Amino acid sequence: MPPRGNEGTTDSPRSCQWVSQADAFEHFAGYQGRTQSQDHIKPLHWYVACRLVLEGGFRPDEIKPRPPFIVSERRGQYLIQHDPTTATGAEATVLGGLKTKSVDIVVNKNGLGPILAVSCKGMTRAIRNLTNRMEETIGECTNLHITYPALVFGYLFLIRANRVGQDAALAPNDMAISDDGEPVESINRFHSALRALSDRTGIRNDVSRYEAVSLAMVDTRNERRGQMLPDFPPPESPLRLERFFETLYSRYDERFVYSAPDLKAKTARIEWSPDSSILDETTRSSLGYDVRLAPAPDGQ
Repeated sequence: MPPRGNEGTTDSPRSCQWVSQADAFEHFAGYQGRTQSQDHIKPLHWYVACRLVLEGGFRPDEIKPRPPFIVSERRGQYLIQHDPTTATGAEATVLGGLKTKSVDIVVNKNGLGPILAVSCKGMTRAIRNLTNRMEETIGECTNLHITYPALVFGYLFLIRANRVGQDAALAPNDMAISDDGEPVESINRFHSALRALSDRTGIRNDVSRYEAVSLAMVDTRNERRGQMLPDFPPPESPLRLERFFETLYSRYDERFVYSAPDLKAKTARIEWSPDSSILDETTRSSLGYDVRLAPAPDGQ
């Protein structure tokens, strides 16, 4: 199973680690340092980058920050191994239509430029100021889509589910869950605003919309720390995390594989050999998502 990442401290590793969603969310829920450092959200970047390799079928050397994997070929199959020495922590700087922008996770194809990106954000306090984030959210998406209209861009936002009476150090403005156990009104408004910014399906659609958006609230109570609140967003919401990666892959395949068959040799997503040592059944079952596996070779 994937190695556990370090807890939320100022001496956390700087290069991409192979961490699970549970580790990334627990780190976010319990981090006590300065959020300006981005250390509270870095393990989420790493989780996304690694998932884009194992589930998404993108090569690790196409991604920044580079995940800790190496790829080899044997008899037409792609084998993947865990190699922490190959990982990096640097974000990609992307040329936007208005300014250059450092983006949390970027997949880049030689000759095509950035083809998929994910921006990860998290709010630990000042919950009622959420709507102030919308200008930044819209601007980041618009900026990159102006230069790269085919870019598949995802936006993943975590909120700490701070509760009334849980922590005396928290101010009323920091509360995400009200006395009745429901999300505060500002979070419901934020959810509605993000819905309007999601589901960009074509390159001629509104450049201020993301291809996929996800919003999740993360429990901070000791016995449930790091777990997502199961009932928010509502089950019918397109912003639920379980739909996020599937939507990214669908938009990517539509634009870069099915619509451009002459480029398929370069753009088709990899299927990993089931003979890869890190993809044993125990590890796969611990990931929480399906690895993009190739069929077993004939005779096995």
